[in-house]
Amino acid sequence: MGATETAARPQTGRVSPRLADYRRWDRNFFLLMVALIWLGVLMGFVPDIVHRVRIHRLFPAVVYFHGVVFVGWLSLLTVQVLLIRARRVDVHRELGMAGVALYGAMVVLGITTSVVVDYDLFGTPHADPSFLSIQLADMLAFTILGAFAIAQRKSPDAHKRLMIMATICIADAGFGRWWGPALERLLGDGGYWAIWAQAYLSDFLLIAMIGAYDLIGRRRLYSAYILGAICGLGLEFAAVWLYMAPWWKPVATTLIGR
Repeated sequence: MGATETAARPQTGRVSPRLADYRRWDRNFFLLMVALIWLGVLMGFVPDIVHRVRIHRLFPAVVYFHGVVFVGWLSLLTVQVLLIRARRVDVHRELGMAGVALYGAMVVLGITTSVVVDYDLFGTPHADPSFLSIQLADMLAFTILGAFAIAQRKSPDAHKRLMIMATICIADAGFGRWWGPALERLLGDGGYWAIWAQAYLSDFLLIAMIGAYDLIGRRRLYSAYILGAICGLGLEFAAVWLYMAPWWKPVATTLIGR
């Protein structure tokens, strides 16, 4: 998240009016994307947390560390987008190092939390070892797209799209908790596409929104966006296939230490 928000300039040194207009719209659009991510996370996790408090069932300790770091990530992403809106590129760059540190913590804690929670649930009515494929795919997508975004920090258009997509790929847990039950009642829970919709419909819609925005405004798709979308969505399609594979459950059970 250390990219600058400088527009590509022609040889005259002046920004084209059309590109300048797109840049102004970008500030609104990407703030909207961050707001939608916050909405899905809050709507999905807050009721679950409240329910846990009411029944006095604590999460494993690592879940709290993961929650703090995850909220820190979303908060920093929000601040970075607002800094670009305020044209404080200098502060945006300085905070980029904090983003890199949080990114590393997110990768480690995300994988660790998935394994610990699945271990804790094993043997209960809520146990689903095969779901590890979904969790690992989310973290792998976040890791790859986040690393790509950091590498592209000198290319603002690529950087911000990749960073938003990386965050979308780990926000689906909130959306799944929010509207997953309604989708299950509508589509059932046994088929590939029903499972995919419950887990990943939010990712598809949000990533598609970015592509639609670029096609409408710029009449083209950025190569970084295309590669990022193929990577993120491709991993998710593979994760659902793996989830349904009969041989995966015993493998996942072994991976979580049971």
